[in-house]
Amino acid sequence: MSVHVVVERLRNEILRFTFAPYLITVGDDAHPHAVAVDVTWERDTLALKVGKRSARNSSAHPQVSLLWPPNEPGGYTLIVDGTAAFTTGDDRIVVTPTRAVLHRPAASPNVTKPGCSADCDPILG
Repeated sequence: MSVHVVVERLRNEILRFTFAPYLITVGDDAHPHAVAVDVTWERDTLALKVGKRSARNSSAHPQVSLLWPPNEPGGYTLIVDGTAAFTTGDDRIVVTPTRAVLHRPAASPNVTKPGCSADCDPILG
């Protein structure tokens, strides 16, 4: 599957979500930091305005995650991992998606993947 097709699927999946995503970064102390953000597409990257702590964390540790909560109980969560780049002067980062998955707890034990307790639909990566 081409990268363009995968990015288009990710764009379409993001449009289905009602709630704003959370940006998850990690500080030098290895503690996670999560904040709600607004996301827009810029070509094949996700652009978002961030505060000082998120900017500092993503500059030092560019591997970040975006998490869209499910629209309804039992629905899928969209998790997008990516590499962040801080754009100087305008308090924004752009995230290049490297992995994306729709995830929710499995309704019953997964017999095809023993030990797996999740219902996952990989999109990218």
